[in-house]
Amino acid sequence: MTRVRRGYIARRRRKKMRLFVSSFRGAHSKIMRIIAQQKIRALFSAHRDRDKKKRDFRRLWITRINAAIRETEKGVYCSYSKFINGLYKRELILNRKILAQIAILNKNCLYSISNEIEDSKEAPETI
Repeated sequence: MTRVRRGYIARRRRKKMRLFVSSFRGAHSKIMRIIAQQKIRALFSAHRDRDKKKRDFRRLWITRINAAIRETEKGVYCSYSKFINGLYKRELILNRKILAQIAILNKNCLYSISNEIEDSKEAPETI
């Protein structure tokens, strides 16, 4: 029986997988069975951590806003939850990312926003 030469398709597939894991260490970049497992694991972790990154940044922004709002150097003291509640009542559309940037770069602007909210609480609402 004559010898059958295999095609290039399997070799191409394995070459693509090896390129994906080329930076991995040890058998994780050399043995095909382990390469397949590590590729699945890497893609799963990347997918999971993209969602986790969004949560982590939201937590960071909330912490920055809260720290800036609670500073009492200008006599302004407000908790984060009351501040956000006041923003929604006044219909000021500012997301947490922008508020955190304002808290870092321009605290006077944040103080004026919080003063505006505090003034609106003290003033009686007209019907």
